[in-house]
Amino acid sequence: MFVRNLAVAFASGVVFVLPGVASAVPATVPNLISHRAVYDLELKDASDRSGIEGMTGRMVYEFTGSSCKGYKTDFRFVTQISTGDTVRMTDQQTTTFEDAGSKKFTFETKSFTDDKLDKEVTGSAADSNGTMTVDLTKPDARKIDLAAGEFPTEHMFQVIENAKLGKRIFESRVFDGSDDGDESLITSTLVGKQQTPADGDADAGKAGDFAKTPFWPVTIAYYNDKSGTDSLPIYRMSFKLYENGITRDLTMDYGDFVLTGKLAKLDILQPESCENKPMR
Repeated sequence: MFVRNLAVAFASGVVFVLPGVASAVPATVPNLISHRAVYDLELKDASDRSGIEGMTGRMVYEFTGSSCKGYKTDFRFVTQISTGDTVRMTDQQTTTFEDAGSKKFTFETKSFTDDKLDKEVTGSAADSNGTMTVDLTKPDARKIDLAAGEFPTEHMFQVIENAKLGKRIFESRVFDGSDDGDESLITSTLVGKQQTPADGDADAGKAGDFAKTPFWPVTIAYYNDKSGTDSLPIYRMSFKLYENGITRDLTMDYGDFVLTGKLAKLDILQPESCENKPMR
């Protein structure tokens, strides 16, 4: 699960690698588990420039599918933000579908403030012949050509495979349909050595059957494509990642403020069978 700019980016073939940066094409597709994870959000830090005095919220992430049927993500991110003078509620709802085999991706995001629709972005993207083509339908119908890159589940495959191989630092270009759905970002990923949960790790206890399972500490920084990694990241996310794609103990750094996300509930969902009809 990769979240940025208060929108979804989940989150995980052929991969695009920036010049001079080694990365691995997964030899086998990681076995990502279908699940629903609920995270409680709290404000960790905020600068005076942010104008934020307090923030709480909840994030719900549901991931289903398989390598043969494609992967569907439903995501909701609700926050209550206090500026001292006012309190406002934001609600972002995103659905994506990714077919890694055909390199196709669809996305739909609705953003609300105090129950009023602020923004709706829908479209699809396809990556072939060294070019990514994005067809936007909302808010305006238009077509954009981007450099070849990865979609979110592909990127998750890459993170897990590199973690298993002991490759600690790598860069990629990722398109997730967030913001205005018309650009990809450069990502720099740092993967720490695999660990087992420490005694008294309350967040690990919420992981149910996976409470004692080893994980990798991961940090992903997102950079504007025009400025590249020589500039400051526009967003940074850190989390503990299990080999099956489940994440916990999130830290989301937006620059002017930082949120933490603690796993409150985890439900393992029925796996998709490749014998059934395609999801879409």
